[in-house]
Amino acid sequence: MKVMSVFGTRPEAIKMAPLVKKLKEDPYFESVLCVTAQHREMLDQVLELFELTPDYDLNLMKPNQTLSMITAGVLTGMDEVLEKEKPDIVLVHGDTSTTFSAALSAFYHRIPVGHVEAGLRTYDLYSPFPEEANRVLTGHIASVHFAPTQRNRDNLIREGIDPAKITVTGNTVIDALLEVADKPYEFEDSVLAGIDFDAKRVIAVTCHRRENLGEYMHHIFEAIRDIAEEFDDVEVVYPVHMNPKVRRTAAEVFGDRPDIHLIEPLSYQPFVNLMAKSFFIITDSGGMQEEAPSLGKPVLVVRKETERPEALSAGTVKLAGVEREKIAAMARELLTDREAYDKMAKASNPYGDGTACEKILEALKWAGIQNRKS
Repeated sequence: MKVMSVFGTRPEAIKMAPLVKKLKEDPYFESVLCVTAQHREMLDQVLELFELTPDYDLNLMKPNQTLSMITAGVLTGMDEVLEKEKPDIVLVHGDTSTTFSAALSAFYHRIPVGHVEAGLRTYDLYSPFPEEANRVLTGHIASVHFAPTQRNRDNLIREGIDPAKITVTGNTVIDALLEVADKPYEFEDSVLAGIDFDAKRVIAVTCHRRENLGEYMHHIFEAIRDIAEEFDDVEVVYPVHMNPKVRRTAAEVFGDRPDIHLIEPLSYQPFVNLMAKSFFIITDSGGMQEEAPSLGKPVLVVRKETERPEALSAGTVKLAGVEREKIAAMARELLTDREAYDKMAKASNPYGDGTACEKILEALKWAGIQNRKS
């Protein structure tokens, strides 16, 4: 079976890398890797970490690129690739503009699409934007669906997807996380290398989503500053997103406080190690809601809603919203109430045990057998 995997951003690359490696190792499959480079530098860091060399690189990233530019670039760029390779199936991941556009291009070429990390929903097309629309649209193009959880499967069934075409696999990000976390590592970044993680309770922060830009991001950062001011043994590490609006807001709110470290974005390996050494996480990221619980780290999600309600139900994350007082109160509880902290830190991760890639390969083989029979 010729399988073409397509991705373009760092989060996709992290979650697809262990799957691409498994495909290459299994003689049943002929694996072809195409990257769009919707993100360039951060994508390349992940490819290097997992020792992956793309067969095709559309190299789409441009300054000030718009969603329309990305979509059009993927659609036109994939034409030649798909015509030449004629894969049996195209695998896409999650909810990026690359994901939807590559799925649509495969559909135009009458090539089946496999959707990895299928079935996540907030049921608000504008939150997260444009990710919610991307994953819904991709879900209705895809021929086979690899859902991380039973709840994701149920979402797809409610939307009319044939249950026989859905496999619950867990999330491939746990496969990637456990592979990287097993490797010995020391921080090269001078700021991180200089932090005493034994003496300090470090809060790792990520915040960059479009819907949080502006007033909400001010509230989030002010809450983090409040906590840093209140607790002498707390230090904050924030790898600041490259978006100029995010950087401007971070500089305005945090200034040059010595206990809040604004550093450049980290590649995946040092970031996993930062999570592992942190006391807890404050984030608006989707992936970190899946990753951090595998490391025993509570997560406060600074968003109005999450497409990962399984984590809420399991108790590994809490929805802190975007209001300053609520975020600060929830962070304060984790810092002062050991029972509350342990309840989150020791909760079972609902996103699997690191065998998602194996389950996806088995499902692909089964789909191939059924196609030959028909």
